[in-house]
Amino acid sequence: MTIADIKKTTETKMAQSIEALKNNLGKIRTGRANPAILDSIVVDYYGNPTPLNQVANITLLDNRTISVQPWEKGLGAKVEKAIRDSDLGVNPVAMGDLIRVPMPAMSEERRKEMTKLVRNDGENSKIAIRNLRRDAIEGVKKLVKDKLASEDEQKRSDAETQKTTDKFIAEVDRLVADKEKEILAI
Repeated sequence: MTIADIKKTTETKMAQSIEALKNNLGKIRTGRANPAILDSIVVDYYGNPTPLNQVANITLLDNRTISVQPWEKGLGAKVEKAIRDSDLGVNPVAMGDLIRVPMPAMSEERRKEMTKLVRNDGENSKIAIRNLRRDAIEGVKKLVKDKLASEDEQKRSDAETQKTTDKFIAEVDRLVADKEKEILAI
């Protein structure tokens, strides 16, 4: 493995950490309806636990209501039960084939809890990115120890790794701040 390989691998893994954070933040409830909130719900589909988005269309009716339309007629009751039993705190309403999921307005206390959740996710992503930085620096040290790279290359690589780390941590901070703003907006 070369310094370039270590650098490329580290950047790829850091980008994956950012994507994981974006995915996690998309699932956190804000005052608005967001179809991604229902991504974690699993429905019993012919005996198999199946993600809701694989058995129904999920769309927004308005900024406070999500509509779920199962692809099969007999599935409506199971979808409604799965949404009701989830820990989202929503109460779906069946209207024929269509299931409406109104998002209740969040209290100030609940908004603050959600911002804590967002900050926690952000901090976990920062920790993951810093761990990747540490692994990259240790990998380059090992190359120097094995005489496959010079100490000058190590210093240059460490500086580049730190710049990359700073860039990704700034992205985490931006994503967290944007999500907090979205949660606290009424």
